[in-house]
Amino acid sequence: MKPLFIMTGITAMICLAPLKADKIADHEKRFRESALVFGEIMQAADKGIPHDLLDRAVCVAIVPDLKRAGFIVGAKYGKGVLTCRTQGSWSAPSTIRIEGGSVGLQIGAGETDLVLLVMNERGKTKLLEDKFTVGGDASVMAGPVGRSAQAGTDAQLHAEILAYSRARGLFGGVSLEGTTLRPDTDDNHDIYGPTARQSEIVNGKYPATAAARPLIDELTKESPVEKK
Repeated sequence: MKPLFIMTGITAMICLAPLKADKIADHEKRFRESALVFGEIMQAADKGIPHDLLDRAVCVAIVPDLKRAGFIVGAKYGKGVLTCRTQGSWSAPSTIRIEGGSVGLQIGAGETDLVLLVMNERGKTKLLEDKFTVGGDASVMAGPVGRSAQAGTDAQLHAEILAYSRARGLFGGVSLEGTTLRPDTDDNHDIYGPTARQSEIVNGKYPATAAARPLIDELTKESPVEKK
């Protein structure tokens, strides 16, 4: 009877291995897509995220390609990454989920990417909670675009989170009122281990994986941590 149990366990492990590999491949693809999205947005000359705002941000969240998440008029579901400034580097990225709420009509224009700048420690603290509502638990504004933030309103410059979207080549600030964000604990466990917590990941406890390096390098190129 004992050999039967052993064989059953070995068979289960063999069957689960491809599933684990597929999940890791999905995570790595999300890291690469996030790096590509951020790089393209920052190369948009006068229509990108102002560098002076990026240099002030304590964290950046990127949610690439939401067309698969069913965004039409209201938000439904999407996955992205969150990275924060740590001692000497941007942190390894944590996987986040975005759900519910309303993000305006532009979000339904096809392929859509979201970028969130978390502008202060209070916004970061809220973002690191198990689940929080944008606009309810933390103030959020559509972010200004251009080479600098001089055209931004006083409200924008004092918001805890600034939100941007890109759809069909159009880039600009977007409203995310009522949208909820939370860490994807299962994904983070796949990447960093069964005890990894989002707060530990973005505060530098875990090193970035090789697949995440292009994203870290892109952020560092546009806004070195030393500028903080």
